[in-house]
Amino acid sequence: MQIIDGKATAAQIKAEIKAEVESIIASGGRAPHLAAVLVGHDGGSETYVRNKVLACEACGFQSTLLRYEDDITEAELLQVVDGLNNTPEVDGFIVQLPLPKHIDEQKVTEAILPEKDVDGFHPVNVGRMSIGLPAFISATPLGILTLLRRYNVETRGKKVAILGRSNIVGKPMASLMMQKQWGDSTVTVLHSHSANLAEECRQADILIAAIGSPAFVTADMVKPGAVVIDVGTTRVPDASRPSGFRLQGDVDFQAVSPLCSAITPVPGGVGPMTICMLMLNTLQAYKQRA
Repeated sequence: MQIIDGKATAAQIKAEIKAEVESIIASGGRAPHLAAVLVGHDGGSETYVRNKVLACEACGFQSTLLRYEDDITEAELLQVVDGLNNTPEVDGFIVQLPLPKHIDEQKVTEAILPEKDVDGFHPVNVGRMSIGLPAFISATPLGILTLLRRYNVETRGKKVAILGRSNIVGKPMASLMMQKQWGDSTVTVLHSHSANLAEECRQADILIAAIGSPAFVTADMVKPGAVVIDVGTTRVPDASRPSGFRLQGDVDFQAVSPLCSAITPVPGGVGPMTICMLMLNTLQAYKQRA
């Protein structure tokens, strides 16, 4: 059983990005610039955005963090987005989700210029990705694909089961794994209402769990020798930790890992790759605008 180390892979890719940025600057160019908009004080969002700022530093990027209280109006936030769209020095930006309930997240997402949408959430990028055209691919699916490639996991012709059908992970992951230039796989998408769910999972050569339910995938759901990618990151109570909680994936790691040929841990698997792929998308946005 091999551990697919997302933390180490992300560090290697960020070093590669930094070397490329240093070369750009040495040739008279400027550093790529990523901006992030954070509304309110959600703990998970605070941590995620802080990690994005640190990743920018590691890659040699310029970063800007724009913070607003959760009483900002939708119209005011749309003005912020418009300002970033029209700031030439900003190559890409993200509006951290979730947003307060009085703001329409879809409206905000669609207000971002597709060429600055480094999260890959704009319908133009989603549509182009789904038919195999160049586009910004959302960071988590791109991170999974990158891990599979860097660990030489064969996907062509393999049976892939994806647990979860979210717009951010499940749906784009299914689309990419079907496409010849990415996965070239036979794909099954499963969710909470799927019949014979455990049996369907057992057929998979590659199982990608993105259902948001801690330890949902048990040993009886995994084919011996399968590759298991765990996207879940749920905080569960743990009195032994100073924080009072620990991160739990969608996979029961202790029970499942002995069966696998390879598996991602939580934490340290897909999570670090997500932020790393945002950096890669920002570099791509910079190159397209240079």
